[in-house]
Amino acid sequence: MTDRSPRSGKPAAPSPTAGSTPEGERIAKVLSRAGVASRREAERLIELGQVTVNGKVIDSPALNVTAKDKITVAGQPLKEPEPARLWLYYKPEGLVTSAADEKGRETVFDRLPPEMPRVMSVGRLDLNSEGLLLLTNDGELKRRLELPSTGWLRKYRVRVNGNPTDPDLDPLRKGITVEGEKFQPMEVKLDRVQGANAWLTVGLREGKNREIRRAMSAIGLYVNRLIRVSYGPFRLNEMKPGEVEEVRPKVLRDQLGLDAPEGEGRATAKPRPAGPKGKPARQEGDRPARGPRLSAKPTDASSPGSARPRADGSKPAAKTFRSRAATDPADKGPRSPRPSGPAPTGTSRRPATPAGERPGPVGPRGKKPPSRKG
Repeated sequence: MTDRSPRSGKPAAPSPTAGSTPEGERIAKVLSRAGVASRREAERLIELGQVTVNGKVIDSPALNVTAKDKITVAGQPLKEPEPARLWLYYKPEGLVTSAADEKGRETVFDRLPPEMPRVMSVGRLDLNSEGLLLLTNDGELKRRLELPSTGWLRKYRVRVNGNPTDPDLDPLRKGITVEGEKFQPMEVKLDRVQGANAWLTVGLREGKNREIRRAMSAIGLYVNRLIRVSYGPFRLNEMKPGEVEEVRPKVLRDQLGLDAPEGEGRATAKPRPAGPKGKPARQEGDRPARGPRLSAKPTDASSPGSARPRADGSKPAAKTFRSRAATDPADKGPRSPRPSGPAPTGTSRRPATPAGERPGPVGPRGKKPPSRKG
């Protein structure tokens, strides 16, 4: 019997269950992955009425969409998401790390090469800081790299005004509270003192606003130069201010554990037909099974005595091998075969006697018998 609503008498709507989650992904996440904007910026575009789904303007990011839905942003159809890419950028001092600045100051995006696609910054560097800034075309990758759970260490070279000693830096290593905000312990190393300044190396695993400058100020040090030199496995190395380098796709996949896009990656060998006892059948041209292949340097024809590695991987002592014919000092050519049968008349198999010596008795087979005492 069908359950009916007590008031209207119509069949009651089925109650939602755990398995009734809408298909697809949230619209802000899709826009972010397509490189339109970050999730937060995508939500702002939705609130401004610049996003439509299947011809209807949406006003809330609480919507799941699939590949079948037609999405436009500011009247332009949403493009297919491109593979995630990452760039290393040496941010010069004096640029703002934002897409637009309310004060009209120049941003890092104003200085990028014109052939680069639309990118977003991973984290920020403040106006007076310089060094490594990561850029990506993928909003999800940006979000992933910014999460504290990533645990990547960010290293900075910091020049401070003053002559601190190593114990002066202990509050930073233990974790310091500035204006009611707790900072996580930092990795701090005093590199050298240079005149009225000192150079430090500082490592962070979080990225709060002006964290290093505020923490140094709390212990009486003023930062007059700050350079980010690394972000996790990515390093500034020998880059110059304003230079951009793209991370190779394979390096990016290896560092982040991303899947290779279709058509790339290692080739997969086809399985061979099974032989007896389930083993692959031998095919023409196959070699018998051996141990691990050893990588040996090719030998030169002028050095025939190169030693071959043993099967266990160890190298024997170097030896020089020559052919038998070449080692016979009496004959440079092949040795002639020994005649068989009785010796010809007038010849003797006894070895020649040196001049001035008396020949002794000859034993069997031309050998001299042992001498007898007495």
